[in-house]
Amino acid sequence: MLYYLGQYLQTIWGPARLLNSYAVLITFALYLGFFLAYKLIPKFYNWLPHDRGREFTIKENADAAKGKPTGAGSVFITLFVLIVFLICPMNWYRSAVVVLTWLTMLTGFLDDCSTTSWGEYLKGALDLAISVVTAFVLYFGLKQLSPDGLVKFWIPFHAGQVVVNPVVYIVITTIMLWASINTTNCTDGVDGLSSSLVLIALITLGILFYFILGHKDISAYLLLPHLSTGAAWGIMAFTMAGLVMGYLWHNAFPSECLMGDAGSRALGYFIGVCVMVSGNPFIIFATSSIIFINGGMGLLKVALLRFFKIKIFENIRFPLHDHMRKNRGWSPTQVLLKFMIMQLLITSAVLGIFLKIR
Repeated sequence: MLYYLGQYLQTIWGPARLLNSYAVLITFALYLGFFLAYKLIPKFYNWLPHDRGREFTIKENADAAKGKPTGAGSVFITLFVLIVFLICPMNWYRSAVVVLTWLTMLTGFLDDCSTTSWGEYLKGALDLAISVVTAFVLYFGLKQLSPDGLVKFWIPFHAGQVVVNPVVYIVITTIMLWASINTTNCTDGVDGLSSSLVLIALITLGILFYFILGHKDISAYLLLPHLSTGAAWGIMAFTMAGLVMGYLWHNAFPSECLMGDAGSRALGYFIGVCVMVSGNPFIIFATSSIIFINGGMGLLKVALLRFFKIKIFENIRFPLHDHMRKNRGWSPTQVLLKFMIMQLLITSAVLGIFLKIR
């Protein structure tokens, strides 16, 4: 809205042209997201459900979380929807992604509110349905955006682009989104951990969209495809980053509130979407390696045991943050800082390799 308002007002008042500057909009969205989340989340503490303890976590974690307001993700994800529609220039498929992000939040929030868990299979089925719908939205949105009507990937160690078959794209996107939703959800177990790792991912994606893929000269220099809507996606990523910062202010150890499934699932979904929009599914290694290792290996362990009777990692507790606390004696602060350091090291290395070795 502000972007289009700036186009109209600048003919009347010159400084209004700043509303057409993506750098200004990104900065405004980041700060607005932070201050709104910082101010408004505490006002909903009495309205939010309260944590009843966590079934699959170590006792200390469960006891520390019990009784705290949870589902704070419902507040900052709703703010995300409002801010994005206020600030970011929108088209039909970005609008659809924003609505689907909110719906992903809603499924998690309803589970947060439920006195009995919805169960793994129901939540998994809902995630799958949302992922499939999103895969079609992204495919047709990117197809419409493409000059030749083809959806392509740029992949590591290859200077050109690879045309992606529609079925292959739908399958890869569905798997990516489902995995990102569930691994991010599994990582939410230590105060500040999931939100801090997500924050690294969002800032990485925002920089990638605005400064690299969205910039004609830089993308050409790096032999990368120029993403004409990169700046708009950058606004969305930095908006979410600001909101996560505002939430993290209250979730830092010892936390006052928890984002619950409402936040973790929606954040995982949004990261997965941004990775696919970047045109390189392998960017997930730059954004979410620790999230995938921490939560994903546990999902793999359970799936192999439950469906194929195959046992792996028998001596390792998952999510991995529980193993480091229970078996290695790490404090919550040590888990947070060491996991963040590892993710930052991985992010730097992966981006350097992917962007320069082509």
